[in-house]
Amino acid sequence: QVQLVESGKGRVQPGGSLRLSCAASGFTFRFYTMSWYRQAPGKERELVASITNTGRTTSYADSVKGRFNISRDNDKNMVYLQMNSLKPEDTAVYYCKTLFGGGTWGQGIQVTVSS
Repeated sequence: QVQLVESGKGRVQPGGSLRLSCAASGFTFRFYTMSWYRQAPGKERELVASITNTGRTTSYADSVKGRFNISRDNDKNMVYLQMNSLKPEDTAVYYCKTLFGGGTWGQGIQVTVSS
């Protein structure tokens, strides 16, 4: 049974920071690239960040580059998204994803950036 479970503080003021976590199970985590996506109301789901299986290569959407950092711990089957200098436009549901099984998604977690 493949599972991806996101967790983290879901509400923060503009300029603040938070970290999202994704716990993976049911597949050989260390063999797969992991990604974070987000979907804001009325918008398409977009790729935010990705990290290769070894963690040696990362990539980011231009809108979050320099503010967000993706990391992973293969010993713990965890992937993280550190979000800094948050803006209201970062408000969205954030999803963890693996390519295993043709593409498997977490349930999503709401992140709201508001004063």
